[in-house]
Amino acid sequence: MNNLFKSKIIMIMKKYSWLLALALMFGFSSCTDLDEKVYDRIDASTYYQNETSVQGALASIYNQAGNSFAESFFFLQELPADQIAWRVWNGGQWGYDEAEKYVLSTQTWSPESKIIRSSWESAWSIIGLSNNLINDLASVNPASIKMTQTALDSYIAEVRTLRAWAYYNLFEIWGGALPLNTASGGEVPGVADTDWNTSCKKIYDFICSELDESNDILPKENGDNSTRNRMNQGVNRILKARMLLNSQLFIGEDHYNDCENLCLKIFSGDYGSYNIADDYRDIYNLNNTQCSEVVFAFAAEDGQGATNALTNMRNMPFLPYNYYEYADCEQFEGIGAWNCVIVVPSHDNSGTVLPTGGTDTGGKSFITDYNDKLGGVWDRMDDRDIRKQNYVYDSSTKNYKGIFLKGAMKASFGKGNTLKADADRDGQNLVYVDQLGTFLNLGRNLETVMSPRWGETNSGIRLMRYPMFAKTENGGFKDIDEVEFRLAEVAYMIAECRMRAGDATGAKEYVDKVRSRYFTDKAALNIPGPGFTSFDMDWMLSQWGLEYLAEGVGAELIFVASTSSLRDSGGFLDVQQKMDLIFLQSAIVSTNGIHYLLLHFL
Repeated sequence: MNNLFKSKIIMIMKKYSWLLALALMFGFSSCTDLDEKVYDRIDASTYYQNETSVQGALASIYNQAGNSFAESFFFLQELPADQIAWRVWNGGQWGYDEAEKYVLSTQTWSPESKIIRSSWESAWSIIGLSNNLINDLASVNPASIKMTQTALDSYIAEVRTLRAWAYYNLFEIWGGALPLNTASGGEVPGVADTDWNTSCKKIYDFICSELDESNDILPKENGDNSTRNRMNQGVNRILKARMLLNSQLFIGEDHYNDCENLCLKIFSGDYGSYNIADDYRDIYNLNNTQCSEVVFAFAAEDGQGATNALTNMRNMPFLPYNYYEYADCEQFEGIGAWNCVIVVPSHDNSGTVLPTGGTDTGGKSFITDYNDKLGGVWDRMDDRDIRKQNYVYDSSTKNYKGIFLKGAMKASFGKGNTLKADADRDGQNLVYVDQLGTFLNLGRNLETVMSPRWGETNSGIRLMRYPMFAKTENGGFKDIDEVEFRLAEVAYMIAECRMRAGDATGAKEYVDKVRSRYFTDKAALNIPGPGFTSFDMDWMLSQWGLEYLAEGVGAELIFVASTSSLRDSGGFLDVQQKMDLIFLQSAIVSTNGIHYLLLHFL
């Protein structure tokens, strides 16, 4: 394996101010004076004229991050796991798309998979832009651009935190195969170290030091909602907590106590004013940056920045072509319904096939009949959970209920005409079933359990995480900011650490601080829920999944929980044993002819 790391990769990072002017300067004294001065870049002192120009350069990095993290890393986090799946339909023909994303749901990706390369490149673009800006600002005299040193340092800290976030996203997937680079342009060094464990430690320490050195300089949310669209102390400390939570796997060191202590400080307000929202809908609705649970969200406004990339990844991958009829809204410009992603089914395909797809019995439950602990989202969710119902929007209250689409679909939130399916069920009534299979026997005969390769247009329940409605004077679906960090994550990390320490009661206390908002009948909090008999590590993993369903956060947070069964009587398995057990696939990703090891964990 070490031979893979002996080569170096040359990555040329394009500078946002690169090659803006090329001029030939001639002397006025002689027409024969052909000496020239060539300007191949505008240096920092020329480009940065005031604080607005600094903000513009920073905005370009946020824009790149929104484009990258909202799609590429969303799919890398979600599709190989057990919550949602990319399914193909119409006899295996529609949605396959050269298997670009489908390979993630079936664990069959390869070095040629486009999604792998695009994720790598997009994250490195963020790091490259960040390196440029950090080094530029370090060379600028703040007085020359009418700024104080304190204000300039705050921007640098913001960019360093953004860069650390990009490194984190790469690190949890590529591990010790990463190079470390903070220079502007030129040759990027090879991997941090040719020894895998040493390389992991160097990268881990780098990310942690970047976060620690930047934190106190960052803005701190004081309750006026002015920091929720930018890197702040809350984001910085949550990233550090993620490093500590995952350190056992990352570097073979147990930092659960450190993680819990840091999270308790975040939760108590040491790094900003945040609270768990009483109403979960406040997190995803219009003006969600006024929600005290939101720590950071990418700003979205129809027609600006990365809004199309951000909103194209919320709801749209789940929805059919006629989504606008159901939601009584306009067809959104710049984004479209994919009809490719489904909530992982809870049931197999046993029973008598119905004309609209699915079976009369609804199939056997993977949770109650097969005793699975993962997947089966609908059946794992308690029936008393207020989210477990079809999405309906009330224009009079400007609020909504439910987050799913299941069963017969009708226009106007289920009150109008029956919606029609397309493709393999073209012209039939559209009825979403909590099953996946070729009930029409197209492409392949129906089997009791089938892979996402063999679905139909109505296979699987659909998700409406963000409310969709007609645009009002206050905005619409594309004007809702995209939430990336929220306080619930901190509560669940505290719970995770306590559960690992053997304190199930303490763990449940912090999970309940979040999930209590989903139950009007609080008695539901006293039972583990479908598929579980006790409040244990399996239950903890399930709670992570239900809280962060299709938010692109799952794998990075819950993969540590999934190793609970791997502990032997002597304590934690060593890091290499965990890698051998948890990494489901390994592939060599070639970048500019140089090979890097891709490690993806569930």
